[in-house]
Amino acid sequence: MDAHTWQRIDRLCQWLDEETPSASGSDVRLLRVLKISEEMGEVAEAVHGALGTNPRKGTSHTWEDVEKELIDVAVSTLVALRTITPDAEKLFTTRLDHLVDRVLPERS
Repeated sequence: MDAHTWQRIDRLCQWLDEETPSASGSDVRLLRVLKISEEMGEVAEAVHGALGTNPRKGTSHTWEDVEKELIDVAVSTLVALRTITPDAEKLFTTRLDHLVDRVLPERS
């Protein structure tokens, strides 16, 4: 991810702040974290639709729909992280490095 990505995340946070003035403080953080679950439910629905596992709906989605929903989860997660901390970019990078190093340690 680059700085441009985080600038766009900041713009989304600002827009959300402006469009939901009734929510404040811990309510905003909670709502943005809960949004991740909502988006994950849409991923699950799209997977069921792509596989055609819901007999009532049949094949109602494509794998492209799943891809879009996964991106929505990622964006919602970054928005929630930025809402919780102004150090989101640094924390994300540090955590990603830790996870990669943990599963792919350098070999001698």
